[in-house]
Amino acid sequence: MKIAIIGITGRAGSRIATEALSRGHEVTGIVRTPGKADVPTGVDVKQGDATQPESIAAALRGYDAVVSAARFQTLTAAPLLQAVKAAGVKRLVVVGGAASLEGSPGQLVLDSPHFPAEYKPEATAGKRFLDDLRRESSVEWTFISPSAEFGPGERTGQFRLGSQQLLKDANGKSHISMEDYAIALVDELEKPQHVRERFTVGY
Repeated sequence: MKIAIIGITGRAGSRIATEALSRGHEVTGIVRTPGKADVPTGVDVKQGDATQPESIAAALRGYDAVVSAARFQTLTAAPLLQAVKAAGVKRLVVVGGAASLEGSPGQLVLDSPHFPAEYKPEATAGKRFLDDLRRESSVEWTFISPSAEFGPGERTGQFRLGSQQLLKDANGKSHISMEDYAIALVDELEKPQHVRERFTVGY
């Protein structure tokens, strides 16, 4: 599979690239400044500005799937969807956030009175991105939310998938390593199970 990744220089994007490469896929990072991009060995690099649909559409032509691991305050859904459609790519997988999940029945994590104020702008933008995707009917999108704690760690291959509720382990902790999250994302690329849906990954 030929996969283009936006946000490949980030912590999640680089791990998704490494996982995809390990399975024999061709991976290209779409970056604004190719000469300065620090990407995993084996990744091709193309210039493209994801906030400019014309620029990104040209870079995305010929790929089987696009993965967006960009920050939601940087890249909103509208220009990305416009570019993906113009490029003729049917499959879009988005690295989501946990804040748009339900932390308790009927209440989003984002709406909890304990949600940290410093994370609200990015989390609110992420929820808006998901809302925009849910109105999209032509692109085969998937939005994958990690658990509340999402950072570098071990690649264990042992995790659970959920739907709209925040996953927690037996001790009440909500967490997933970026390495295991990458497994779940590439699994979804290889064998789509959640087309035009959001799902979540956790221990």
